[in-house]
Amino acid sequence: MVRTVISLDDNDKQWLDREAARQGVPMTRLIRRAVRLLRQQGRTAGASTDELLDRTRGLWKRGDGLRYQNRLRDEW
Repeated sequence: MVRTVISLDDNDKQWLDREAARQGVPMTRLIRRAVRLLRQQGRTAGASTDELLDRTRGLWKRGDGLRYQNRLRDEW
């Protein structure tokens, strides 16, 4: 594991200390969890439009999607 020094605002440091105490874990563990969560969110939120289209291609099985959309819009 690599050691890293960071600078925090006083309020953020106090919050981290309180939250770590509340959870019963060291502050460093709390920070590692937060970094891991951010990385996971980045992977799912960072999908490109092409990736999303590839993942969802072929899901619609009710015929012509454009015709279906136009029919719904005609109801408006």
